[in-house]
This record gives sequence, C-alpha cells and structure tokens, in this order.
Amino acid sequence: MNLHLTLTSADWLALFVHFMSLSLLAIGGAITTAPDMHRYLVGEQHWLSDAQFTSSVALAQASPGPNVLFVALLGWNVGLNAAGATGPAWVYGGLGVLVTMVGIMLPSTTLTFAAARWGHQNRELRAVRAFKQGMAPIVIALLIATGWILAASNADQASQWPLWLLTAINALLVWRTRVHLLWLLGAGGVLGWLGWI
Repeated sequence: MNLHLTLTSADWLALFVHFMSLSLLAIGGAITTAPDMHRYLVGEQHWLSDAQFTSSVALAQASPGPNVLFVALLGWNVGLNAAGATGPAWVYGGLGVLVTMVGIMLPSTTLTFAAARWGHQNRELRAVRAFKQGMAPIVIALLIATGWILAASNADQASQWPLWLLTAINALLVWRTRVHLLWLLGAGGVLGWLGWI
C-alpha cells in the first residue's frame, strides 16, 4: 500500500537533518536507530506505512551487503510515496535514497575520518597511544566473543573439530606470519566450495 504525499523542500530538508542527527547516535550501526526512524517516518510524519517500514527493514536484512541498506529502502519508499501523480516515481525514489543515505552516512563518516586523521597526526601523544593500547584487547575480546557466539549456535560441537583446528591454525598464521588474512579467507572459501570443510 503506497501513500500519496506531497513533500515540500522543507520536508526533504527535515528528513535529511533528522537522518544526520541519527547518524551520530548510531553506535553499533544504523539498525540501532530503527526505532526512532519508525517513530519519525511512520508515527510522526506519516510518510511511510507500518508495513512499508517493516518490509524495508526485513528485505534489507535478508539481502547480502551492508547493514545500512535498510535506510536506502526507507528513503526509496518515502520517495515513491511522495511521487504520487506529480512525476516519475524513480526520480522521487532516487531522491529519497540520496537524502536518507547521505544524511545517515555523512556525519559519522566525517567524524570517523577526522578522528582517525587527528589520531594519526598525533600518534606520538601519550593519550593517543594509551587509547590505542587500551582498545586493542577490547576489540580482540569482542571479536572472540562474536566468534564464540556464532560457533556455539551449532549444537553438534564434537563433530566440528576440523573447523576448530582450522580456526586455530589460521589464528596462528595471522599472528606469527605476514600472510594476509584475505588470502586465508579466500582459501577457506575455496575449501568450503569444494565441500572439504
């Protein structure tokens, strides 16, 4: 069910600004701001129906690619609803994608770029070195915890000993050699494709 809306340039600007503000709150990814997107797009502005919102999120999460794809689909649907009878739907859909994606990506990307650049330029400062040294074990622990959770979801752990052994060998190779991780991932993909693991 498409809604028929008339969005002014002020409405498009408000959508852009709202997604810019959500960008800075998206700790853990854009999906963490989905409840506020729903509140704004469905509840407050009525630019999307509840079904359009949930369908956009479900379709994007089921698709391969970055987690942020659902924002593009939300923008696309807002644009389609705004097209109504006033013009080609794909133009308005594209405008919706542009407004929402640039809004959600620009602030966080700019902040990340500026912080990384500042950190690289000031890498000799004690605070920067302490931050990097303090974050390294946290990042490693989070990666191990993620791997553990994904591995624990398999009920038959005993029969998976070859995968555990392969994981340990890869971890040692990455740690002790200069073999790039992408080569190991590619080799794992080929072995999986051949059905050997």
